[in-house]
Amino acid sequence: MKNLASFKRLIILAMASVSIIYEWLWYRYFWYGELFPRWVRERLPFWENGHILVLAIYAVLLFLFSSMYGGMKLSYYRNTEVIFSNIFAILITNILTYAQVSLMCLKLLPLHMFGFMTVLQILGVIVWTVAAHWILGKIFAPRKLLLIHGNRTIEDILRKFASRKDKYTIKKCMESKEDDLDNRKSIESEIVRDYDGIVLWDIASEERNYFLKFCYGRGIRVYTMPKITDVILKSSEQLHLFDTPILLNREYSLTVEQRFFKRLIDLVCALILFVVTLPIMAITAVIVKLYDGGPVLYKQTRCTLNQREFKILKFRSMRVDAEKDGVARLAAKGDSRITPIGRFIRKVRIDELPQLINIIRGDMSFIGPRPERPEIIEKYLEVMPEFAFRTKVKAGLAGYAQVYGKYNTTPYDKLKLDLFYIENYSVWLDIKLMLLTLKILFTPDSTEGVEMEQITAMKNELEENK
Repeated sequence: MKNLASFKRLIILAMASVSIIYEWLWYRYFWYGELFPRWVRERLPFWENGHILVLAIYAVLLFLFSSMYGGMKLSYYRNTEVIFSNIFAILITNILTYAQVSLMCLKLLPLHMFGFMTVLQILGVIVWTVAAHWILGKIFAPRKLLLIHGNRTIEDILRKFASRKDKYTIKKCMESKEDDLDNRKSIESEIVRDYDGIVLWDIASEERNYFLKFCYGRGIRVYTMPKITDVILKSSEQLHLFDTPILLNREYSLTVEQRFFKRLIDLVCALILFVVTLPIMAITAVIVKLYDGGPVLYKQTRCTLNQREFKILKFRSMRVDAEKDGVARLAAKGDSRITPIGRFIRKVRIDELPQLINIIRGDMSFIGPRPERPEIIEKYLEVMPEFAFRTKVKAGLAGYAQVYGKYNTTPYDKLKLDLFYIENYSVWLDIKLMLLTLKILFTPDSTEGVEMEQITAMKNELEENK
């Protein structure tokens, strides 16, 4: 099984590399055939090493953006996600390359050449991704999994795995019961049968640890859904003071240096974006005002670092009387309270632009857990006290949970994602999440509302072993 997994990774890497090479060959063709003879040679003396450097820079940019946005994760992401990621990587790379070559020529080059090259690259990527996905599906069958669960309902986790039938098949489900040796033995006997992996889902910590060690000792693949304590421990610093390993979790989240550079990046980026998007905000303000004569901005109390309250700013996307009953509720799918103008500005994220002012003021950061309303936090805390951990850092315009989750991801899962960000913070992680957020802006799932019945955290969804 181990050799098969290594072979599969090599095959996937090779197939993903074909896409990168194909895109690079088109750029090489246009560089030698169109760009260099017609434009660059007029301005610059070029030697062969210069050509190599230009082509190498393009290859590096293409590889970095494809890797970052998931374009090389064939079989890992869905087909459409891989295609979209590759298209996004091509567009970003070509925009930067167009700027680079234009600077070299000291003038803006005609866009039609880069546009034609981009279209050819995208068409090739779509065809190859579909073909590669089909080939991988023929070579590698979905992994057969055994799901071991506790007494909590398993419909949600089964639905998640069912959404990726190309990768996984849950062949059998078994309930783990605490302090039941016969139950443990029967599960052990099942584990060693013909499965490609084991899923440990919401079982008591003692049982989870036992089965994890049981599988580890026999070289069996295990998929574990982490608890909050697992996320916290994952970021621990290893100490070697004595002759036994020690894991250290510090009492603060960000160091003084991290806070300084995070604030510096926030301030500089927010000021630049505010100036650049000012015309868009001005036009939006006029349209919102003209639609129904109501206020342009929507101000709402939210919580940031240490649960300090502040007024978040957004362009109003709902009717003026959207919450006339005084009940705080999340936007739902097809929410009738959202105006036609509001639906559009929410879709393209223009409604979030006034939050640049919140960032400049210091209420928010570019990256961090999304700020919640105090009354919603209060309801979350009733069933999930750990929700307060999210406020160990400033709230953010975008966050780890927004990049790797969805709008309707459950509160408990969002908490784990946000904690992963807090406990593994670095300036590079912030920069990476900013770049990944560009892709999320064009992803429909990230703006999808919650189900109509989900107003806040539901007790039956959140009561689990932590």
